[in-house]
Amino acid sequence: MIATATLDEAVAVLQKRGVIAYPTEGVWGLGCDPRDEAATMRLLALKQREVGKGLILIAADEAQLAPFIDMDALAPDQRDAVRTTWPGANTWIVPASASAPRWITGDHDGIAVRVSAHPVVIALCDAFGGALVSTSANIATLPAPRTREELDPRIVAGVDAIAPGETGGLLQATPIRDARDGRSLR
Repeated sequence: MIATATLDEAVAVLQKRGVIAYPTEGVWGLGCDPRDEAATMRLLALKQREVGKGLILIAADEAQLAPFIDMDALAPDQRDAVRTTWPGANTWIVPASASAPRWITGDHDGIAVRVSAHPVVIALCDAFGGALVSTSANIATLPAPRTREELDPRIVAGVDAIAPGETGGLLQATPIRDARDGRSLR
């Protein structure tokens, strides 16, 4: 099994267009630079996920998400509903900005985003200097890993680094709600 990288090593991999596995609030995630189409397509191939489904972005603060989202397209009460849950284990679909890459939004006009309170996620995003792709570190249709030991060997073999740390203790992936109409999607 690939050795656990230091935080600095994981960030260096991200900066070199790599793909990492890292702990999130409830499950292990796969991440890369969302502005890098080649890295994102490699991540999607590893996960065996269709690009049309879209991906979640995770960040240490809302400013890191700003290039990808259009919070002003939401009504004030909708923005407030999102912001009162951040930082935290709450993923929201918000309107995508005109510059949000299609390899992130997929076939959607919204984008799933989260400002995390998980210390590893915060440290990765702050050291990297921006948001990261965050999708569960599993082959599509298989269960998401809650521990490093549960990472599928194919995932381990396909990433460039595994960040240190443990998940935040949620029993599942974070809930996803649509900020535009309040409906729960997960």
